[in-house]
Amino acid sequence: MRFVTPIIKVQNLRKVYRVGKEKVIALNDICLEIGEGEMCCIVGSSGSGKSTLLNQLAGLEKPTKGRVLIGKHDVSAMSENELAEFRQQHLGFIFQSYNLLPALTATENVALPLMFKGMPKKQREKIARAELKKMGLLARAKHKPTEMSGGQQQRVGIARAFAAKPKVIFADEPTGNLDSNTSRQVLYTMLEMAKEYGITFVMVTHERELANCGDRIVTIKDGRVLENVLLSDTEKEQNRRQLFGDLVSGDIAEPETTVTEDETPKNKKHAAPQKEQTADVRQAGGKPQAEKPPAGAQRAAGKPAAPPAAAQPAETVQQAKTPQEAQTKSV
Repeated sequence: MRFVTPIIKVQNLRKVYRVGKEKVIALNDICLEIGEGEMCCIVGSSGSGKSTLLNQLAGLEKPTKGRVLIGKHDVSAMSENELAEFRQQHLGFIFQSYNLLPALTATENVALPLMFKGMPKKQREKIARAELKKMGLLARAKHKPTEMSGGQQQRVGIARAFAAKPKVIFADEPTGNLDSNTSRQVLYTMLEMAKEYGITFVMVTHERELANCGDRIVTIKDGRVLENVLLSDTEKEQNRRQLFGDLVSGDIAEPETTVTEDETPKNKKHAAPQKEQTADVRQAGGKPQAEKPPAGAQRAAGKPAAPPAAAQPAETVQQAKTPQEAQTKSV
């Protein structure tokens, strides 16, 4: 088994939340290394701390103690502005709640991370359509989120994460809203794309069967690492053959969905994509104005402009005595 240089290092990570008068230990002295280019699957039951760990790795929350390093960068010590810039340049996100902008088409949503990199509109939308094609959604390229099913929106979010070819992609239950057959197709495609682009892929799931496709499987229980297993090539081949069967590389076929052409009038045309404020609008003197991203674009593209409002993960709050104790503070 060849040695892989770690790209993510977690050192004595601890996260404690205050829920009312009580303290809830979400993560307790986590030590972990994830190799560059690995597909790492973090698995655990609800309330185990897996989503909290993912938030810590991505810099979406600050630890109570310890630190997280990505490459040579100490993510835990960065300011919010530094984190925003770092995420924009190096990280991709697949959110369980999609985080698509409702006013934008699928193409425009996928192209958002490329906008922040300053890529021209024509070029970034060409890349966006290519990523949508891989997800079996080219026919939905001009559709807005409200015109797509939950599974289709999830695949748009996956396409967006891969569009900018980041160093690391963090995924929170990326197949949670897909049927079993499409889940296998999407997971296989993500695995192949991550391998092709050399992307380190960190995925949280509660399904052990899906986690078995990874290079590394980290099992979390009660805020601690119960197991950290790096699979051999033989084990990976066997697990993936069992999960994916005879699937081969290629674009995902578009399954039947709850949103079809028959549900809309035949002569109805899709609304034109929202016009962007681009360099086409000229200032006096002939100089182009800087392109402005639409409202909410930073958060949707994985670049929060401010600290996340919901700092406490749902699984941590579930440990509270009552559902009303949902507002937490970090200790």
